[in-house]
Amino acid sequence: MEFETLLLHGGIDGDKHTGAVSVPIYQTSTYKQTGLGENSGYEYSRTENPTREALEKLIADLEKGTAGFAFASGMAAITAVLMLFKSNDKILISNNIYGGTYRVLDKIFNNYNLKYESIDTNSEEEIERKIDENVKALFIETPTNPMLGIADINKISNIAKKHGLLTIVDNTFMTPYLQNPIDLGADIVIHSATKYLGGHSDLLAGLVVVNSKELADKIYFIQKSTGGILNPSDCWLLIRGIKTLSVRMDRHLENAEYIVNALSKNESVNKIYYPGLSSHPGFLINKKQSRGAGAVISFSLNEGYNVNLFFKALKVIILGESLGGVESIATHPATMSHGSVPYELRQKMGIVDNLIRLSVGIENKKDLVEDIENAINLSKI
Repeated sequence: MEFETLLLHGGIDGDKHTGAVSVPIYQTSTYKQTGLGENSGYEYSRTENPTREALEKLIADLEKGTAGFAFASGMAAITAVLMLFKSNDKILISNNIYGGTYRVLDKIFNNYNLKYESIDTNSEEEIERKIDENVKALFIETPTNPMLGIADINKISNIAKKHGLLTIVDNTFMTPYLQNPIDLGADIVIHSATKYLGGHSDLLAGLVVVNSKELADKIYFIQKSTGGILNPSDCWLLIRGIKTLSVRMDRHLENAEYIVNALSKNESVNKIYYPGLSSHPGFLINKKQSRGAGAVISFSLNEGYNVNLFFKALKVIILGESLGGVESIATHPATMSHGSVPYELRQKMGIVDNLIRLSVGIENKKDLVEDIENAINLSKI
């Protein structure tokens, strides 16, 4: 079954009881049992729910994994994965990673002696050098947030396998439409489904897909024990959002390429970070492992331009947190998505104060370019 068809008919397709083409919202906390130890496969909605099951099977199909799991947010999904590890374990992470991931490692799991270290995941030599007996996993984003760095998933997975480590990939920016990390050797894939999979800025959700029954059993135990599950209504909304993923992503990509081309010609723009540019250091790797460059663009303005004035001047594009919705959203990483990262580390990561991250929506591309260029003109000081 081709991907576009799988979006609509993967997982559990419709309702076998009534013939409804849409999976019902099973808004229930518990289920009637016919006797002790006798049930229809469902006992309590923290552990099983038919609507959530449909979503979980769908994302497993889309990511070509063994099993999928739905959580109440992207951070709940990341937290569940980090619970696989024990005190004194260590995780190597991309040196440019989402601020929320950094925060939960640094401020929460650090308290339980789960260690982490930021490294250059583009350097095989550095990865090998940093692996010791305490390292249990490599956690990467590709592209990274917000600098759009690219890591070679297959090479990193091979290094991890050689040392008996897990490879965890946050695939939020690319979605399974553009990239399938499990096919490239990854063990665990994470999505903030709040973003492109939901696609309409109307829900919070996180998804995890694993490549083995052993990992599936462990994540399932964590999910049912800690209870950070996605509710049935949001599961249904997410299934509905996923149905249009391919057509939305095609428009996102078209608009992103158009905007990058316009920014490339604008002398007020200092630097553009986008893996679809041939000048991007990760261009060839991304082209090898992905089916597109995504629709997130980061760029910085030249000296003499004020980013606060730029954001205030936007009329069509929204200033806000998050990304991946049908509407275009501009973010100031230094104070928003990565505000929890210490200043010195932000500078090292390249997250300077005049950096702008743009999640390109599906509006008319000419309107978006006009809005950006007008905001740039009005931000000159």
